[in-house]
Amino acid sequence: MAAFGTKAETLERLFPVIKEAEVLPLHYFRVDSWLEHEEEVLDAIQDRPWGRGALIVRSSTLMEDHAETLMPGRYLSVPDTVGREALRTAIRAVVDSYRADLTELTGLGDQHVLVQPMVGSPTMSGVVFTCDPGTGAPYVVVNYDEDGDTEAVTGGRASGLKTFYLWRHASAMPEDARLRRVVALARELEGELGTTCLDIEFAFDAADRLFLLQVRPLVVDALPGTAGQETALAAITAKVEAAGRPHPYLLGDRALFGVMPDWNPAEIIGTKPRPLALSIYRRLITDAQWAEQRVRYGYRDVCGFPLLLDFYGLPYVDIRASCNSLIPADLDESLAERLATYYLDRLAENPEFHDKLEFDVVFSSYCFDLEDRLKCRTHGLFDDDERRRIAGSLRALTNRLMRPEHPARIEDQANIRSLRGRLARIRDSELDPAARVHWLLEDCRRYGTLAFAGFARLGFIAVEMLRSLVTREVLDEDGVARLMASLDTVTNRMLRDRTVLAKEEFLATYGFLRPGTYDICSPRYDEAPDDYFDWSAAPGRTAEPEEFRLPPGALRRVDRLSRTHGLEPDAESLWAFITGSIVQRENSKFEFTRHLSEALSLIKEFGGRHGLDADDMSYVDVSVIEALYRGADEPGRALRRAVDDGRARHELTRSIVMPPVISEPSEVTAFHLPRYEPNYVTQRKVTAPVEVAEAEPAHLTGKILLLPSGDPGYDWIFSQGISGFVTRFGGANSHMAIRAHQLGIPAVIGAGETLYGRCAAARALTIDCLNHQVKVLP
Repeated sequence: MAAFGTKAETLERLFPVIKEAEVLPLHYFRVDSWLEHEEEVLDAIQDRPWGRGALIVRSSTLMEDHAETLMPGRYLSVPDTVGREALRTAIRAVVDSYRADLTELTGLGDQHVLVQPMVGSPTMSGVVFTCDPGTGAPYVVVNYDEDGDTEAVTGGRASGLKTFYLWRHASAMPEDARLRRVVALARELEGELGTTCLDIEFAFDAADRLFLLQVRPLVVDALPGTAGQETALAAITAKVEAAGRPHPYLLGDRALFGVMPDWNPAEIIGTKPRPLALSIYRRLITDAQWAEQRVRYGYRDVCGFPLLLDFYGLPYVDIRASCNSLIPADLDESLAERLATYYLDRLAENPEFHDKLEFDVVFSSYCFDLEDRLKCRTHGLFDDDERRRIAGSLRALTNRLMRPEHPARIEDQANIRSLRGRLARIRDSELDPAARVHWLLEDCRRYGTLAFAGFARLGFIAVEMLRSLVTREVLDEDGVARLMASLDTVTNRMLRDRTVLAKEEFLATYGFLRPGTYDICSPRYDEAPDDYFDWSAAPGRTAEPEEFRLPPGALRRVDRLSRTHGLEPDAESLWAFITGSIVQRENSKFEFTRHLSEALSLIKEFGGRHGLDADDMSYVDVSVIEALYRGADEPGRALRRAVDDGRARHELTRSIVMPPVISEPSEVTAFHLPRYEPNYVTQRKVTAPVEVAEAEPAHLTGKILLLPSGDPGYDWIFSQGISGFVTRFGGANSHMAIRAHQLGIPAVIGAGETLYGRCAAARALTIDCLNHQVKVLP
């Protein structure tokens, strides 16, 4: 069995024993030898059969590759070195890169420098981890690039980066022959080095030879809870297979599941939420309210179908049910069936659209460029008459929803207005804690989230209309930015109030907000005000929004467009609908989260009475509290049992990795991550240092913030003078995208795991929204 040493020593020891790959010829030497005998070292290298070709000069220290001091990438490597003087310069540069850590190293002279020939015409290169680097879960993870740069992946330069996951115990192997060889190499190295946690760099040359470039230990925390992983993955696979069968009440000939479409659980509760957050999200929205709202607004009836499926704690949207729910109810069955199948096929072929379902896949409302998009996307699938029928059905539905007197709209407005009074009645009641939690959530569900679902639908239609006005050149992107900045939403009011209200008054109004709307472990603003705001410095005043109105010429064009397209509102009414719907969507979210935040605080207090803190209570499924309301049980015992069960289940959840879109049962255990196309907001460009949103407020000014999600509770960041932000998840019409538009802050919404990880490791970033680029700065 081989043992780890420096990079050079490890490769030298593996050279004669590995069979699944080759190790390039190598020459290495101590730094003290170089410092004392520079010319002799150069002679020794150039006397090698390969020593006068293109070389790479690489760092090789124990500090880089030892498990206790692991610092991969800290020191310099210089590729494409040709000729004696270039070789001299490269070696000096590598040695100089050690000097800053001289006090930490055992001595500069003891370190190695490694020289090898370059891989000739590489066709694939990358890194393979033999366990998930984030969690330690038993997966082989391959990050690779096919553009011919062997350092593109490790250097963060790969624009075409691909990521493949394989569950360690999967029976199937990847279809790609080269990936099969990489997996075989990883398994061989595990055996040779006696560990299942390795970080391996590899490359294929033009002759399809596989080279091992380096291998080091991968230091990750031990992950408990994998004992039931095989059973869980088998059950998920069976569920995906069963769900793909035809259903008598659903249109479409296949099933798809995703973490981002429709109500976007990845953005709101995360991909691996704890049981309390997941169960409340399902109860308030995805079990029933999502479908009920769409029926009320004129879409197909899919009541009875949960939107969100729980795959051992991983929330996945049933995309077939979602697509069905966005088809107008009056479209004839045959055409609706074909339309649903088209939606599912388009997303399966383009999984990168999964966070843009309604923008790039589904036609759910009428707008001024709908017919052009229908013709472009569905050419050859639907004839002209069928496209006219689809457009006509969407036009009729949209006209109905734009009428202020629409009964469902009026009811939703009344329900939202009633929320505060109902909250006061529950607060003033003598109900026991379980009963108060039940009624807070029940009122939130019936009067809050149902209404918000309606306003969110109208807000989406408004944004689609706005986008189509850009397509028709009535507005440009700058006009859209100015419009969004002019809207008097709750965030703008909060920023203004922060400048004029005393701390106590401000918290009395906005204190219930929390960055994780469904996360009991995330403190409310009024529970940790000093963590969110710098009260010591008087913030600059925020001006009233500048009113934005379409000029008369543009209004006349909108009037003509409306008449041409058969829309009922005139230009003024349509403009009022667009602006009012976007504002109402954001403001209604503010209202219903008050009930939700109160319920979470009460659950935290309820747990505290029985010796359980917020972290404990985050593992309790809300159904346990509902059961305490409906029946008689000893609360402490019931809650402690639920905590233990939830904690064990969540450990298993953490050990499971699945793709953001599942289209086949086999993808549960072997899959490529789809390439994300993030949503770039504004047309601005900014370069700034990187900071995580959890940092102290004083550290955020002028920074580009990294947010795990686009949760509304992160609104506090906009009072900190940030330069930009990046979210891991989020869609083009998400809360934080709207905020970035309004405030003119450059943002990357829904960067995805790979790009977000690169940003998180960066010292500074350049975000160029106009050119859709994120650059990692050295």
